[in-house]
Amino acid sequence: MSDNLFETLHTSFAPVLDETFLRPPTERSHSYREIAARSAHLAAALLEAGTIVGDRVAVQVDKSPDAIATYLACLRIGAVYMPLNVAYTADEVGYYLRDATPSVFVGRPQSQAGLGEVAREAGVASLLTLGIEGDGSLAQRAESLPPYDDVAPRSNADLAAMLYTSGTTGKPKGAMITHGNLATNARALFETWGWQANDVLLHALPVFHVHGLFVALHCAMLGGSTVEFLPRFDPAAVRAALPRATVLMGVPTFYSRLLAERDFDRAECAHMRLFISGSAPLPETVFRAFAERTGHTVLERYGMTETGILTSNPLSGDRIEGTVGYPLPGVEARVVDEAGAPCAPSTTGSVEVRGPGVFRGYWNNPEKTKAEFRADGFFRTGDLGTRAADGRIALVGRSSDMIISGGYNVYPKEIELSLDEVPGVTESAVVGLPHPDFGEAVAAFIVRETATVTDAEISRALEGRLARFKHPKRIFFLDALPRNAMGKIQKAVLRSENTSAFEPDEKKA
Repeated sequence: MSDNLFETLHTSFAPVLDETFLRPPTERSHSYREIAARSAHLAAALLEAGTIVGDRVAVQVDKSPDAIATYLACLRIGAVYMPLNVAYTADEVGYYLRDATPSVFVGRPQSQAGLGEVAREAGVASLLTLGIEGDGSLAQRAESLPPYDDVAPRSNADLAAMLYTSGTTGKPKGAMITHGNLATNARALFETWGWQANDVLLHALPVFHVHGLFVALHCAMLGGSTVEFLPRFDPAAVRAALPRATVLMGVPTFYSRLLAERDFDRAECAHMRLFISGSAPLPETVFRAFAERTGHTVLERYGMTETGILTSNPLSGDRIEGTVGYPLPGVEARVVDEAGAPCAPSTTGSVEVRGPGVFRGYWNNPEKTKAEFRADGFFRTGDLGTRAADGRIALVGRSSDMIISGGYNVYPKEIELSLDEVPGVTESAVVGLPHPDFGEAVAAFIVRETATVTDAEISRALEGRLARFKHPKRIFFLDALPRNAMGKIQKAVLRSENTSAFEPDEKKA
């Protein structure tokens, strides 16, 4: 047996091949045997299209059982799976294709006309399509070919996937993720979260991201678990599926939207074993409200595209609001100052990590790779945080989000926590905007319950809670904060759209 992740997963679910794997709400269920067999046919189609071991296969398709089978097919043949957000425009897709040089691009049937020229200009040899109903040219080829039942030998160091980071600093970069990275992280989460033989995963996440594709589905496959496979998050659909599930992995928006359902209560959650949140910080107000409403304390964890999951609040033990818990087995985490020296407990610094889940580097970017790793192998996450004396990690924000106003360092998370406590404030985001006197000034973007919440009320609420230099010098009220597909607030959008907020009126004109 090689280190190919497909073999690791298949060995785990082999005893339950005829049990249900994916259970969509509006179509028939699919057993583990069916998805494994489907992956063999899709693997044959990819091989016929010219894919060889080590080739990148770019995939921009809707969530479906065939999408999961395509991922497994890539693992089978030793190709590098490269999922792309279905919301990406043709221009964005063109950048990824030119950068990654995949041998095959699999898109949605309805996008073929618009993306065909993009793929050709990027030099992609084969353009195939895959739809949610098992349609498209890849599906048709798969049905006409004998299955590829072999599994290409792969080592732990060989690439299994490549996912592009959000690109908050410069162009997006391809994070090279190995079979070993994914396997060790999956096993650690399986143990840390006490995965049980009768667990049923409620899956409402997209599958073009680490969270939905790797974190959630790898745990399910290691356990041979059934997955309630929803196409997207919809409060009504999630509530309908909760009585059949035991574990929900979600982003903070999932929990805030469930709480917005006035009749959502603990009776609906009685069958649940575990609620997990990640991909973005869980507001402490949501953490407390969810526990009060349902009787369940959400387990928050922390990870990155480049590293997989790094820390987790404990399954048994205190899950403390505003913290992301302890390093997983095999993961080392430290908080250091600008010189790289360890910070004292509970002192804010840069979070750095080392372990078997940390990626191999950035695709075709050795300079960036070298810059992000220290000589001792620790990866600079770009996150700011604190480490308690017992090792528990709390995040303060991104280093790129830190505001330097009048020479003072200001951490947005501290202000956001205070703003979220103000009655009538639903959620907030704090950024630094250019200011002629202070260099940067604190600006707050707030979603409020009613228009009766005013700037003056918010300013009064912050008196005595925050030093004056931390108070927002400008407050913007929005109907909603901009978010990406994983629910992360897009602070770069808030900054770029409001760069002139503190400019003199004559300069604006």
